[in-house]
Amino acid sequence: MEQEKKLRIGVLALQGAFTEHINILNRITSEVSLAFPVKTLKDLEDLEIDGLIIPGGESTAIALVAERTGIWDALYKWVHESGKAVWGTCAGLILLSKSANQTKTNGQSLINILPITVKRNGYGAQIDSFMSPINMSVIGTKPFPGIFIRAPMIESIDSDEIAVLGSVKHETQEETPVAIQYGRILATSFHPELTNDSRIHLYFCNLVRTTLKRL
Repeated sequence: MEQEKKLRIGVLALQGAFTEHINILNRITSEVSLAFPVKTLKDLEDLEIDGLIIPGGESTAIALVAERTGIWDALYKWVHESGKAVWGTCAGLILLSKSANQTKTNGQSLINILPITVKRNGYGAQIDSFMSPINMSVIGTKPFPGIFIRAPMIESIDSDEIAVLGSVKHETQEETPVAIQYGRILATSFHPELTNDSRIHLYFCNLVRTTLKRL
């Protein structure tokens, strides 16, 4: 049987926790041949990218840097038209969404592909950061150690095609979804890249591979 090609995963590297994603992916040598930063329009157009991660950070800053460096329009087009898998973590989830509340004065540029409404800093400010175990049956029976830092809250899911992969109930709030999948789009409110647990990255690799087979 012919061995499956190992994956090349790009991580948008304009601001935020992109190095942490790259480090985890480059440890998954059974699946990934190379994980690399995507910083420029040339990177997005010339590098062979099998799947793309938009990391956590500051969503407004990521969008502004993308616009000023000329990569925003190409990024928007790649996410919508490549047909390849994309994963947004924390700020990346906000950028992928179709609607965001509690944005800054001048609003928030969005890639507008994920039919959800999110609230920036929905679980509180930096001082309100917390950890919570997340049950995600798609990665196994052991809860995932969720790290929430100024995390966005998914206020509404606006499509029946979105699968909720994991939820949390934090303090007095009702249970809210924090990991979702919309076809080839994966999104998490928390930061898997800040843990030593690679299971969600492995899940994303499987999504990348499944998506490539459909192209």
